[in-house]
Amino acid sequence: MTSLASSLVRGAVTSPFRRAGRPGATLPTDRLTLPAGPAAPGPLAAYRRICGFPATGPLPLTYPHVLAFPLAMRLMTGRGFPLPVVGLVHTWIEIAAHRAVQDAEELELTVYAQELTPHRRGTEVTMVTEARVGGELVWESRSGYLSRHATEARSGYLSRHATEAAGTSGQKAPALPALAEWRLPGDLGRRYGAVSGDRNPIHLHPLTARLFGFPRAIAHGMWTVARCLAEGEGRPGGQSGELRTVQAEFKAPVLLPATVTYAADPAGNAFALRSASGRVHLTGAVTRAL
Repeated sequence: MTSLASSLVRGAVTSPFRRAGRPGATLPTDRLTLPAGPAAPGPLAAYRRICGFPATGPLPLTYPHVLAFPLAMRLMTGRGFPLPVVGLVHTWIEIAAHRAVQDAEELELTVYAQELTPHRRGTEVTMVTEARVGGELVWESRSGYLSRHATEARSGYLSRHATEAAGTSGQKAPALPALAEWRLPGDLGRRYGAVSGDRNPIHLHPLTARLFGFPRAIAHGMWTVARCLAEGEGRPGGQSGELRTVQAEFKAPVLLPATVTYAADPAGNAFALRSASGRVHLTGAVTRAL
């Protein structure tokens, strides 16, 4: 947490001097590694509670991302990283667990930046996280983070992971059946930030969120994914088999406070989070071990 706090301060200081969208920008080639060690029981228990995971069982599929977040922040706030870290918006994530990971297992975590991609709303960076036990790759993820800035119009262009891609073809996917309703408090971003260490100003308070174009603080994308996974696994009659992969796209921010609906297909393979008005905030899909 001390290292993460230092990175957050460094990000706040350096962000005003970084110009996203600069022609010829490149990513640092560093790979940062955290030596092998088990998850701390206290923070893990707090994470399970705020996301709705059971108190015992395999490590939640999303938790290695949280453990590696200080490494990602150190890389994104370090010298040579081309985007301002303050105000970055998480746009998508893909996670693959090659086997179930137990709480006491010692994970070695590695993070690196993979690519910069032009996005219709700015520039997106893909960050990769890998987790190993005794040299064996047991878990990995790829995440997209968007730095919003003015861009030139691109005729017919649409990023692969554009945050509002739905509806461009004039067709809409069938709505998934609603299964649960959640009332999210205004301080959810601060509470999850205390557990995860992700204290990006867009999540903490309406005043700081407005500095980056949001009318109110927004929920963390990783909390919404984790909460959906926990809900899907915890429902009576849920699908058998341990979660192995999840793919999620963040379509629109969840402004706090909010009332949202969790929806999923009967097979439990696809899920979504939407508002009472029908606005889709998140879509995702999972696979399970046989």
